[in-house]
Amino acid sequence: MLGAQRHDLLLTRLRTDGRLIAKEIAAELGLSEDSIRRDLRELAAAGLCQRVYGGALPVSPAVGDLTVRAEVAVDSKRRVAARAARLITPGCTAILDGGTTALAVARALPPDLDATIVTHSPTVAAALIEHPSVQIHLIGGRVFKHSGVACGAGAVEAAAGINADLFLLGVTGVHAEAGLTTGDADEAAVKRALARRAADTYVLASAEKIGAASPFTVLPLEQVAAIVTDVDADDPALRAVRERGVTVLS
Repeated sequence: MLGAQRHDLLLTRLRTDGRLIAKEIAAELGLSEDSIRRDLRELAAAGLCQRVYGGALPVSPAVGDLTVRAEVAVDSKRRVAARAARLITPGCTAILDGGTTALAVARALPPDLDATIVTHSPTVAAALIEHPSVQIHLIGGRVFKHSGVACGAGAVEAAAGINADLFLLGVTGVHAEAGLTTGDADEAAVKRALARRAADTYVLASAEKIGAASPFTVLPLEQVAAIVTDVDADDPALRAVRERGVTVLS
């Protein structure tokens, strides 16, 4: 089998099974594990899979910059945002992550909501400026332009002074094995710091994020209150997440 044919086969299996185990594929094809690992390295270099120990997982399409992500799964993000906005109740203090789904949540908040929103996203904060009754607290720090959020030690230190009722967390991947992931290590660290300051963390998971993985772990699935998504309940990747005991809100 030619290398291009193996690549096609591996990508097909990744789409249908949601994961690849190098040892199993090598045995099935009568090849060495080194050959399969080399194929997976080549696919990962092309941005077509996310390598993990022993194999690979589907890569998240949500790792582009804000401009790119703004055009991905737009309707799904609106549905997720509408559901997540209902979690922010009058009088509460909510931490709202950065990203396109979080921005959709900010725009979905009812005009009569009286609440406090804490965010490390200047874009989210700006979207809330004209809201008549929401109080805004903006966390500062080095701005990671790729995602438009404050990161680094300054943001982590600022997070330590927050006590919130809930955190609406944005990630680029939600996978039963890889957990909750994102594409940047510093961004993942700030997300963890914010999650530690909230009584409950809810994950904003539009369709393209379910079953996908990115390089850096934010949290294990067991540490969140629920996943907010509009993906069909029968979706295999979402079903695998639920089997880990995670609540799903839709």
